[in-house]
Amino acid sequence: MIFALWAQFRVKSTFSKYSSVFCSSGMTGSGAAEYILSRQGVSDVSVQKTAGELTDNFNPVTSVVSLSESVYDKASVAAVGVAAHECGHVLQYHSGYLPIKLRSAIIPVTNIGSALSLPLILIGLVLSWYKLAMIGVIAFSLTAVFQLITLPVEFDASRRAINILSESGRLTEEELKGAKKVLTAAALTYVAALAVSIAQLLRLLAIVSGGNRRR
Repeated sequence: MIFALWAQFRVKSTFSKYSSVFCSSGMTGSGAAEYILSRQGVSDVSVQKTAGELTDNFNPVTSVVSLSESVYDKASVAAVGVAAHECGHVLQYHSGYLPIKLRSAIIPVTNIGSALSLPLILIGLVLSWYKLAMIGVIAFSLTAVFQLITLPVEFDASRRAINILSESGRLTEEELKGAKKVLTAAALTYVAALAVSIAQLLRLLAIVSGGNRRR
């Protein structure tokens, strides 16, 4: 949990630092997104502004890249990096990138497993029905699987983003380094999320196994 809190602090502080470093080309977050999509021949995805900070995302169902208020019309290194990352997800879908297909496929199952896991574990422990509790643990493990699949998806999106920005020539070497730092800090939050999920899974497994042995 300390690692997760540190990762959250790191991404916010890094984003804040490079939000005050402006691109010499004047490129904004939305401008970067539209440039990347056009350059890659993607014409069926739109770019729009959304409320909040660091609420940026790509919705494959609606084909919309949503950029937060601190990214959409800001000509900062941080804004361009984040916008490019979200477009990296667009390119993953368009190229049929396998990990993002797997992640999308298991989201419904993961949501169900996450909702049912703790009630199943609690009922199983209270009734000393440890097989039911173990089913709950297995259901919770889907969260860790989802986080594990998410890692290559996020790292690949950032890699695609940096490569395209580098090829565009719209950012200087120093600006590219800044964008990389922003995306690296963001990636750490996914590493932390996986670590927390695995730790919680091991904790639940120990509780259920310990109860079963005492019986």
